Amino acid sequence: MIGDIFSPTRVSATVGGKEVIFEHGRLANQADGAIWIQCGGTVVLVTVCAQKLEEERDFFPLTVEYSEKMYAAGRIPGSFFRREIGRPSERETLVSRLIDRPIRPLFPKDLPQDVQVLANVISADTENDPDVLSVTGASAAVLISKLPFAGPVAGGRVGRIDGQFILNPTYEEQEKSDLNIVFAASREAITMVEGEALFVPEEVIIQALDFGREAIQPLIEAQEELARLCGKEKLPYTPHEENEALKNKVCGLAEEYGVRNVMQIPEKLARKEARQVLREQVKEAIKNDPDFAEDESAQKQVEGLITDFEKKIVRTRILEEGLRIDGRDLKTVRPIQIQTGVLPRTHGSAIFRRGETKSLAVATLGASSDEQRVDSLVGDVAKRFMLHYNFPPFSVGEVKAVRVSRREIGHGALAEKSLRPTLPGIEDFPFTVRVVSETMESNGSSSMAAVCGGCLALMDAGVPISAPVAGVAMGLIKEDDQVRVLTDILGDEDALGDMDFKIAGTAYGVTGIQMDIKITGLTTDIMRAAMQQAHEARIHILGEMAKVIAEPRKELSEYAPQLKEFMVNPDIIRLIIGPGGKNIKAITTTTGASVDIEDNGHVSIFAPTKEALEKAYEMISYYDQRPETGKNYIGKVRKIMEIGAIVEILPNVEALVHVSQLDIGRVSTVDSVVKVGQELEVKVIEIAGDRIRCSRKAVLLEQQGRDWEEEANSRRPKADNQERSKKGNKPRNSGKSSKDRSSHDREGH
Repeated sequence: MIGDIFSPTRVSATVGGKEVIFEHGRLANQADGAIWIQCGGTVVLVTVCAQKLEEERDFFPLTVEYSEKMYAAGRIPGSFFRREIGRPSERETLVSRLIDRPIRPLFPKDLPQDVQVLANVISADTENDPDVLSVTGASAAVLISKLPFAGPVAGGRVGRIDGQFILNPTYEEQEKSDLNIVFAASREAITMVEGEALFVPEEVIIQALDFGREAIQPLIEAQEELARLCGKEKLPYTPHEENEALKNKVCGLAEEYGVRNVMQIPEKLARKEARQVLREQVKEAIKNDPDFAEDESAQKQVEGLITDFEKKIVRTRILEEGLRIDGRDLKTVRPIQIQTGVLPRTHGSAIFRRGETKSLAVATLGASSDEQRVDSLVGDVAKRFMLHYNFPPFSVGEVKAVRVSRREIGHGALAEKSLRPTLPGIEDFPFTVRVVSETMESNGSSSMAAVCGGCLALMDAGVPISAPVAGVAMGLIKEDDQVRVLTDILGDEDALGDMDFKIAGTAYGVTGIQMDIKITGLTTDIMRAAMQQAHEARIHILGEMAKVIAEPRKELSEYAPQLKEFMVNPDIIRLIIGPGGKNIKAITTTTGASVDIEDNGHVSIFAPTKEALEKAYEMISYYDQRPETGKNYIGKVRKIMEIGAIVEILPNVEALVHVSQLDIGRVSTVDSVVKVGQELEVKVIEIAGDRIRCSRKAVLLEQQGRDWEEEANSRRPKADNQERSKKGNKPRNSGKSSKDRSSHDREGH
């Protein structure tokens, strides 16, 4: 039965000690390809649909969308609408890119189909990450569909704990790992890499990828078996046949108009303008050529043929002469310029220029309340370090809508991964940190400029990072057995080459890595050569950075938040907060400070100025005061009794003012002197455990210039005074009337 939910086509494979299940036929049978892929309690449904293009396009329209359904983890979305709507989250965007990058090069470039791949997480456990399952599921869905595809590939994640590699570590194991590399691989080669590491040497990265590629081979075999069982007949596809006569004519005209000289112009904009002039010349000549003047199809092919010829010229020069578009050899890094502290009111800033790529990076420090809260399948996650990468259209001299694209999110995430391992722990530096990298000019590897500029801005802000970080993008030209690795690629070298391999780290090891390729795969030997060359370039860049700023500044910017940490009695936290948060709101409103209070009494104050910090500290300390003998306090009368008044001298601290201590003269009744709610200045005259005695009389005597202690002592017999002195007590005046003694006895209770 077609679509029988009880008998789907099923294959499985065991990788990393876990079973991965592929099923087809249970769900989404009207899609061109649909795969239920499962590991443990995590299930991803991946579908692919294709629609024939109505008109020819000069690119392959592939769309990949990854979506996490909150019901998968038994959670309700935190949005106002309580449903997954709106634009994808940052994680969903990043995983969409992970799926797209390894499968896109495996489609024919001129396939006349509009293709959409959707990966939906429909069940999620607390162990198995659905991102690598989605990569494998996408490959399987396309493989069994009608679409021509040079797969399969499979995705995996490599971690390392205590020197041992682990395939597809659980979330808990990822926390313990010094390596987190997501990759995709075919039977023979690596096709995609992205990840982060804790200062891991390049050779360990290569070993990890070798380990991972071998370990995921059962997933390749399972997909091939699934295709044999339920794969659809592939669409007839004939690669586009070039018009040799047109090609020869276009190439000849391009040669005549100086295309080789044009592709050696070092400056990007000058080269771009010269290329456009050459294109117009060739197009005009073809329009006037009697052999092609009436051929509209030929007119449309001219642009692509010129691009292919330019690509061939550049690649041949690199392979045969070892020279690049701007005249550099294969290993030279473009000239670097650096300036720090360029913005007067920010906490940290830097300009990093490498060739015609320029980044303005800004670091901002905030309180713990500025952390980013992210709603995810594994629960709410707090981020105290964020790096945002912007690529405004003016950076490449274009007019476009200003928006945050997938590319910007991906580049920012890579730069964030690269810098994060160097940041201090929250116990040493309890600030939230945000870096924004504004791409001012771009001609290749602006993401690595974000890494370098971001590191410089952090050091300028005084963030105590453990070591400086730099990054560089590597390129590749591969023709048969000829291989050339390029250091610090230009934008055109990225477009005309076979690889964009970004590697960031310190002098001690790698912290961030990302590899995209346009060919079917890379051997680890090529990757090893690229990483070694990148290491040499990174050391050079770090040296240039150290000439300007070698380590973090010792002091934070005067405009950075002021921080004070201290402990209070946990019992008075409720007083600081107040009913309904009244007190803490008053503190933050009055001072502009942000206050964080932990259950153990640890208080952190983040304030915009030093004055605001001291004011907030004073207001909080008010609730944590302890009474001192001999000190005056202004309290409020809370209760009136026959023997005296109960006065709250500090928050939650009450004392007895005996009737004999209410005034200098004799007091007949307590309420004849004080009323409930009245403010009263009193002096603490005795503290015995939790019992506190105060005197208003002492305050009044002091106001008259009299010594209240001497007057109190003068009323007591000398012998009694000496005896009490031996016991460490105040002298007692025994020469009182019986009425006075009775009053004194009552005072003791």
